[in-house]
Amino acid sequence: MLAHWDEVEGRLNEKGPMAATWQRLGDAAGAKGIGLNRVRIEPGRLPTPPHSHGRSEEIYYVLGGSGLLWQDEAVFEVRAGDTIVQVADHFEHTFKAGPDGLDYLVFGTRHPVEYGWLPRSRAIRLGYPWVEGRVDNPWDVEAEVGDLEFAEPGERPDNVVAFDDVPFDEDGDKVLAAAAGSERSGLNWIRREHPKRGCPPHCHSEESEAFVVLEGTGTLELWPAPANAGGEPETHDLRPGHVVARPPGTRISHAIVAGPDGITYLAYGTREPNDIVWYPRSNKVYFRGVGLMTRLEHLDYDDGEPDDW
Repeated sequence: MLAHWDEVEGRLNEKGPMAATWQRLGDAAGAKGIGLNRVRIEPGRLPTPPHSHGRSEEIYYVLGGSGLLWQDEAVFEVRAGDTIVQVADHFEHTFKAGPDGLDYLVFGTRHPVEYGWLPRSRAIRLGYPWVEGRVDNPWDVEAEVGDLEFAEPGERPDNVVAFDDVPFDEDGDKVLAAAAGSERSGLNWIRREHPKRGCPPHCHSEESEAFVVLEGTGTLELWPAPANAGGEPETHDLRPGHVVARPPGTRISHAIVAGPDGITYLAYGTREPNDIVWYPRSNKVYFRGVGLMTRLEHLDYDDGEPDDW
């Protein structure tokens, strides 16, 4: 539910041209179905080999430093405040840190894949087809290949947007990932002054959300499930570096309330067409896939049933 990046262990992954410290913030906060890592790349080094994902969509938000984005052999400059979107099954990509290093958050959807492992034949079954499996580290192979070539940086593509180039919407937020072409997930920059909320308390049936506090202070509210409507919310203090994970199907609604000095945070969420949202204060139910907002009567499980069970 709640973690702070000062309290999450970082792990230095170093191999050949790659050297970066990774913090698994989403896992520490209890995220489900999504990943959220903070990655700090050493100057002049890479975080990973060039790669792409068949199903996962990744969104990068640069916290600090500068560097280069390598994308299908083209190269582009990136810096603090940039948002980079890598949709599924598209560009091969990685980064290279500049002289001051590169510090970013990466949000991603997760899609479990079923496979079978046959240890004696070292085969991996993917349904009926199979491939030969290896148990050594592919990063060792990457290190043997040598340094990745970086051409001169070119004009930045549509999947890279600077913070100042994204307009404020009617709520004063910045819809960052949509501006960079995201399809399966979203990332918004939100600023609220005391005592406003980022949005009304709500919970999701399918959408998974994560929040990262960048500036200011505030309060996380957790409201009880519909069966316990009317109860008081549980509260937790927030400060810069806090990570909040709200998995789907918890029946516990959430909201972030700005503290005396206001609060600025990133809000990440998956886009699920079958998602249903409940708002406990107003008793509204939103069937998002069909665009219907309504109210439903609260009933006990045995309401209307004869006393024969």
